[in-house]
Amino acid sequence: MSEWKNKRFWDKADITVVDEGFGITLDGRPVKTPQKQNLLVPTEQMARAISDEWDAQEEVVDPTSMPWTRSANSAIEKVRIQRKDVENHLAEYAASDLLCYRAAAPQELTQRQEKRWGPVMTWIEETYDAPFSTTTGVMPVVQPSESVRKLSALMTSMDDFELTGFHDLVTVSGSFMIATSVIKKRYLPEDAWSLSRLDEEWQTEQWGVDEEAEEVAALKKTAFQHAFDFFAAAQK
Repeated sequence: MSEWKNKRFWDKADITVVDEGFGITLDGRPVKTPQKQNLLVPTEQMARAISDEWDAQEEVVDPTSMPWTRSANSAIEKVRIQRKDVENHLAEYAASDLLCYRAAAPQELTQRQEKRWGPVMTWIEETYDAPFSTTTGVMPVVQPSESVRKLSALMTSMDDFELTGFHDLVTVSGSFMIATSVIKKRYLPEDAWSLSRLDEEWQTEQWGVDEEAEEVAALKKTAFQHAFDFFAAAQK
């Protein structure tokens, strides 16, 4: 049974308990990933969220309204298979973190960056013994390899589903440090998202609202919150 049928063909979605975790069924038949693997997840909370997505579908199945299902599929079909590549990709974010690149001017913006981003970097350094350097402009700064290694090592203990959520926290925000501060509950997701949007918020204050940009930002904010929820739900 393929997961992506165009029309709803079931009456009730439910969850089942199996040795490997929790499965989702449609009228008793197991939901599978696009590549026909059983859709099995680590926690009942995650399985219930996926089941609720399927129950919420109406006459036509809308995959865009099913972020939990999409994330679980990614964990099984992408992260699990390409885990080392995923970790290496995210380590590149740690080596070129958003928070390390500061504006040269105006003073009001540089002060705001230091006030709001500085404490995150200080916390990272003190918590993980991982100092990072800052620079102005876009020219890359080479970070201490040991700091990048220590920060990247956080991914080792994550299971495939946690890493899937963490991947999106990093890539949506552009910051390994911000993503780390969220999963360690140093910041609430909404506050962390604001940190990642500091430069854009400054531009809005100076030049006014760009409605198209705001719509894109709203979608990214929703994706960021979902990534945190998915990460949290993956924890046993």
